[in-house]
Parts: sequence; C-alpha cells; structure tokens
Amino acid sequence: MVVDDEPDTVELVRHILEAEGYEVVGVSGGKECLERLESEAPDLILLDVMMPEMDGWEVFKRVRETHDVPIAMLTVRSQGIDRLLGLHVLKADDYIIKPFTKQDLVTRVREILERPGSTS
Repeated sequence: MVVDDEPDTVELVRHILEAEGYEVVGVSGGKECLERLESEAPDLILLDVMMPEMDGWEVFKRVRETHDVPIAMLTVRSQGIDRLLGLHVLKADDYIIKPFTKQDLVTRVREILERPGSTS
C-alpha cells in the first residue's frame, strides 16, 4: 500500500513496483489508509510523512495500535531528527527519502518483504 497525497508519487511507485511483480494499492491519505487497512491487508505500507488532515506520524501510530505490518516512511523530510524519529523512536522498518531511484526503492521494498517474520 502506497499512502501519499501526491497522485504522481502514488503512480510512480505503483509503476515501479508493479513492473517488479508487486501488487500495489494506492491511497490518497492517512484517513483512507486507515479505512482500507482491513480490507486490503497489505504486506507493506509506504507512508508519506507530510500529508493534510492526518500526517504520516499519526497514521503510523494508529496503524501500529492494531497491526504489525511493516511500514517504510517515504518522504522528502531528510533532516536527521526526522530519520531519528521515524527509525528509532517510532520503529519504522525503513526511511526512504524522496527523490529516490527506482533501484533503491525496489531494493528496499524487497529487503523489507524478505525479512524473517514478513507476511509476504
């Protein structure tokens, strides 16, 4: 599941990952992510940090209250404090900074999904 309020980002990630054989569900924000979480049962969530209505940090916390799905932050926020918050405080599975290369995105997604205990 790709969660981003920028349709171009959702489509780019979808295009890259579907070309690698992954099934991708795109949603336009945190509220929609939470609403579709049960019905979609994603193996991984790529979650933008800066979104209107509900930011990625809040979505992350709410998902973690009920689900153990891996979450990678997908964001332009490259400051050290943001990475620290994402990886060490919230315990995100990865922190991918936009812009990213196709190979970097694919490699990171593959690594997360191949970790022991992954649902895929």
